Amino acid sequence: MTHQTLEDHLSGWAGSGSLRQAVAQTVVSLATTCIAISELVAAGALAGELAAVRRYHKDGDSQKELDAIAHVLITEALRDAPVAYLGSEEADEAIALDAEAPLAVAVDPLDGSSNIDTNLSIGTIFSILPFNGPNALLQPGSRQLAAGFLVYGPQVALVLTVGAGTHAFILDRASRRFLLIQEQIVVPAETAEYAINGSNVRHWDAAVRSYVEDCQAGTSGPRAKDFNTRWTASMVAEAYRILVRGGVYLYPADMRKGYGQGRLRLIYEANPIAFLMEQAAGAATDGSQPILDIVPTSLHQHVPLVFGSRAEVERVTRYHTGPCNIADRSPLFGRRGLLRA
Repeated sequence: MTHQTLEDHLSGWAGSGSLRQAVAQTVVSLATTCIAISELVAAGALAGELAAVRRYHKDGDSQKELDAIAHVLITEALRDAPVAYLGSEEADEAIALDAEAPLAVAVDPLDGSSNIDTNLSIGTIFSILPFNGPNALLQPGSRQLAAGFLVYGPQVALVLTVGAGTHAFILDRASRRFLLIQEQIVVPAETAEYAINGSNVRHWDAAVRSYVEDCQAGTSGPRAKDFNTRWTASMVAEAYRILVRGGVYLYPADMRKGYGQGRLRLIYEANPIAFLMEQAAGAATDGSQPILDIVPTSLHQHVPLVFGSRAEVERVTRYHTGPCNIADRSPLFGRRGLLRA
């Protein structure tokens, strides 16, 4: 069976449109750079102390050695792409590249970096926006031109949308090219699987606890079916699993210091994942509104995030925004915004 290359797929989509061609060139630049990152990940300790802490960000998150390396590799690659501004988790401010270029890119160079030294899947997330001035990165996610993520696992996978469905590619190591393996992914609307870090249960608000408790109650509870729970501490790995077989992912705000507005970043984590999910018939919310409707106010803005199978995301939203038919919890649903502490 012959698989279409990423380059051919994007070329067919871009046609003669200059903006589309710029998007295609940028995606290929990112994907090519991420092959080099994947090789460092695969080398593990043979490539050095990749999990060593270099410094701490203002919000307390640590920057690992591989975080910093991935940031430099991506920044240098995008200097030769049609990108005016780059926003990265590893840089406090946006980086000016080519003022005449038509695009702005937001990137999490290495998602799941707590797993660097554990041989679990980690990845890279990116979002591409039209450049419309110095605040280009503060556009709502609904204006994204493309978004994607890579998973560095047993397979190196690229999941991509350019606004025409969500597609999956796998790296062919022999040719060093990404090959299309699935077009027009559709996330199953219903699920019996949820992903959340259950160790934080004591910090959750009542709505999140109620949702999880109802899932845990299984066939004897209000959901009348058994659920499985998953958690890998790597959002890209969770997202890939959900795209393949359905599910819902929750990273809510909670009562811990610094988590009152969630811990994931809107611009370069939540927005691209939300775009990919919606293009695959899934959904993403902060608990009260679609992620893609939120207007960012700062580059590193945090946001609660729930994404995955549409029916389940809608159900989680009802736990937060009120009345619904789930058990006898109607007094709870009168409260709004319960993903926020």
